[in-house]
Amino acid sequence: MNNTCERPVALPRRRHLMVAGRSAPRCFQLVRHIDVSGISGTGIVAEGVEWSDGTVALRWKGRHPTTTVWQDGLDALLAVHGHNGATTIRWLNP
Repeated sequence: MNNTCERPVALPRRRHLMVAGRSAPRCFQLVRHIDVSGISGTGIVAEGVEWSDGTVALRWKGRHPTTTVWQDGLDALLAVHGHNGATTIRWLNP
């Protein structure tokens, strides 16, 4: 098969985060005050780490625990899971 006629696939462009500004990762809890979706419940629904470059790793609690990585940081995470203030971040260490 001749691949010369195929168009190249455009890869998604990744936004680069700031260069590490803090010396240590920060731990947090994702606290859901109102369960908008009816799935995760309320209270502490996930635990996370914000790395020194702004990347966030999040571990969901519950029956089907899952780990997700947010390359674009907390703003991206809260844009999807914040539900307009129904979910907040509780920092565990400064």
